[in-house]
This record gives sequence, structure tokens and C-alpha cells, in this order.
Amino acid sequence: MALSLHTVFLCKEETVKLYAKSVSYKRTLRIGSASSSIIMMKVRSNHGYYKWFKLFRSYKMNYLSDYLTPLSHCKEKSPVCSISAFEEMERFDLRKGAALILQKQWRQFIQMAIILVCTFVVIPNVDAVDALKTCTCLLKECRIELAKCIANPSCAANVACLQTCNNRPDETECQIKCGDLFENSVVDQFNECAVSRKKCVPRKSDVGEFPVPDPSALVKSFNMKDFSGKWYITSGLNPTFDIFDCQLHEFHIEGDKLVGNLTWRIKTPDGGFFTRSAVQTFVQDPNLPAALYNHDNEFLHYQDDWYILSSQTDNKPDDYIFVYYRGRNDAWDGYGGAVIYTRSSTLPQTIIPRLQAAAQSVGRNFDTFTTTDNTCGPEPPLVERLEKTAEEGEKFIIKEAEEGEKFILKEAEEVEKEVEKEVVKVRDTEMSLFQRLLEGFKELQQDEEYFLKELSKEEKELLDDLQMEASEVEKLFGQALPLRKLR
Repeated sequence: MALSLHTVFLCKEETVKLYAKSVSYKRTLRIGSASSSIIMMKVRSNHGYYKWFKLFRSYKMNYLSDYLTPLSHCKEKSPVCSISAFEEMERFDLRKGAALILQKQWRQFIQMAIILVCTFVVIPNVDAVDALKTCTCLLKECRIELAKCIANPSCAANVACLQTCNNRPDETECQIKCGDLFENSVVDQFNECAVSRKKCVPRKSDVGEFPVPDPSALVKSFNMKDFSGKWYITSGLNPTFDIFDCQLHEFHIEGDKLVGNLTWRIKTPDGGFFTRSAVQTFVQDPNLPAALYNHDNEFLHYQDDWYILSSQTDNKPDDYIFVYYRGRNDAWDGYGGAVIYTRSSTLPQTIIPRLQAAAQSVGRNFDTFTTTDNTCGPEPPLVERLEKTAEEGEKFIIKEAEEGEKFILKEAEEVEKEVEKEVVKVRDTEMSLFQRLLEGFKELQQDEEYFLKELSKEEKELLDDLQMEASEVEKLFGQALPLRKLR
């Protein structure tokens, strides 16, 4: 079960009230000692339950060390079973976290940060053994980076965003998008420690989705100088890495290297955007001119290999370069994609047949590529963004209601099917009972016919012996029953 941030610190009054209800408080009354300081944490699970934790320093233990006691027995049902990451972050009280540091409670803050990150950040899709190893490594090797992350708004928002990715089919892609939205130096420092330096997070293995292309699929020759100048990415294959708005990349040559100044936009949920930028340096493979390598990077030690599948660089409006790439870093081995660079900000229709043929050479269908938006317009006004946020919220509510209705209908159909099965069973049972009654009735009729037949024969013999008519016998016995009934 994944937990999500809801309220980290409680106010002093709420802390005292909750602590007064706890077993620890009753224990302190019995032994005659009290806590010198209490810090309460309140977290909510995705199933809608609040859990409470307390950090306290005992007078009796003060000269030794601080210690942590979870109030796992103190649990209440939340009235809301689902909440968005952004609403959760609004309730994440960072000022009180900063107050802990200012009050020289650094060690308690470290302990709390460790608990939060081990609860919320440890990758949920690994098995229990890997998760335990990851958490142990973070506790031992990256405590300072964890504390800085929790104290930083962007890094804390990244933690909350990651919780929305749990158990999704596109979990890895969702996590990368969270990193795009909330990237900053504190996030980078945490990743550098957890992923690169201490390798606490398991590396995602290469599954062969983006193999190295056959040399026959590449252009025979390519001059890196033809890449100089401004290029737009007008179409991309991988939504995680290739499809962004306003992708303007400017390249130039430095010695024997190709240097690219890359800019792109990251959409925000309210309709706004962030502008990101990066500098990448490529060298050409002397034995394979269509291959350009971007290695020796500090961030996650990432390595990208570009392969030119097709190109036209004649200083014409429909010039293009078709790049297929694959890469690896400390977190993921074997990611990849493909992009179309064009001098024009829109994809020229005249080059599509050549792009389709080039895509097929590496086992891809160009119809699956997505055209990007390079209009690079201004950010919408705040009012418009707020309206869009409200509309998105309304759509989300409608979607949840529709899904709930579908679920109810599905349950009703299943119940109806079960009822139909029971009806069929009852009908079969009734038919079986009716059939047995019918067979019994037939046997009774046969016995009756045989009985009447035999009884008539005896009556006749008796009458013959008496040599009396039936009317005379009846008079003899008066109002007695006929012989047939006496029998």
C-alpha cells in the first residue's frame, strides 16, 4: 500500500491532544516521566486512512539519544479517499519543517525525512527485498540529501507527484514527467546520491525495445557541419523524450565536436509551461559517419547514441535529418526514440514518403509518430489558466463518476448473471422434482388399473359362488360399502 503526503506536522495543541490519548502518555504517567519535546506527523494512505507518528525526546533518555516511536494504533478513517498531488502539497507544511532546523532540531528533522522518504520515495514496483535494500541504502548513505529534498518545495512536490505514478502501466514514463516538472538542483543532488554515487535505486534493464540499427539502414555519409544552425523537432516517436512544444535546437561545430544548445517547453497542468534547456556534445564515429555519440556526461552518466537514418541538407525549406537514438544512464539501460529535425517549424509534407521508408528500415511505423507544436506562443493569462484548471477538475470529476457508473453497471451485470445461474438451478431442480412426481403418478395409475382389474375378477368369482346378483348382495349388506371399497 502506497502512502501519500497529507499533513506532516500538527500544531502544538493538536499534538498535545493526540499524545494525551496515546499509550505512551499513559505509560509516562505510570512511570512518572514525561517527554521534553514532541513532534507529531500525520500521513494519509491511498485507501483513505490517517496514520500518526511521533518523534519525542524523553527526559530520562535525553543524555543518550533521541528515539522514535510510531503510534501505529492511532488510526482514523479519512472522509476523502482520493486527493490530487497538488492538493496534498498545499497541505505539506514546509515552514514547520524549516522551523525544526532553525530550532537546532536537525537530527529529528533528519529522522523524519528518512521516514517520509522510505515511506513515499522507495520505488513501489520492486519486490520487498529490493525495496528494503533501497531504503537501507538511503538511510545509510543519503540522509542529508533526503532532508534537503523534503525541505525543498520543488523536490517535495516531485515526491508527491511520484505517488500518482504508482502501479500505472506507464509508471516509468510518469516518473520521468514528474522529474521534468519539478527539476532543480536539489532533485539533482538527491538523484546523484541515490542513483549514481551510492546506487541505492536498482537500474532498469534493457529489454531490447530500441536495438542498435543495422548499418545498412543508415545513410552512407554524413557531414556534421550540415547540422549547423537552427533546427526544429517537428515529429517524434517516444512521448517521454521526443514530444514537447517549441523544440528549437541550435548546433555549431567546435573542433571535431558537434555542440547543440537545446530548448523545449514542459507543459504544466494549468496550461502554462516551463522552458528547459541543455547543452549536448557529440563526436562522430570515424568508422560509421552516420553515428554520433554523446558520452562522458556527469548527470546520471547518461550516454546517447544517435543514428542518421535519412537526411536532406541542400539549404532548402524541406531539409530534414531523421535521427534514431538509443541510450543508457545509471537509472535506465536501453531507452530510446526517434525525431525528425527540419529547418521549418512544421513538418513538410513532401518528405513524408522518405520518412516512412526510413522508419520501416528500423522496424518502425511512421504513422505512430506524433507531430509537435512549434508555434512557441506566449503563456496564457492567469485567469485563463485558472479556468482551464477548473475545467480539468470538472472533467476529472465527470470521468471518475463515469468510471464509477461503469463499475456499478459491471457489478450489476455480474449480479444479474449470478441470479440467472441460480434461477436455472432452481428451474432444473423443479423440473427434476416434477418429472419424478409424474413418474410416480404413472406408477400409481398402473397399480390402480391392476388393482381394479384384479378386484373385478374376485368380485365376479365371489358373485358366481354366491349365485346372487349384485343388487341382491347390496340389499343383503344394506348401506355397507361395495365390495370394491371393502377390499
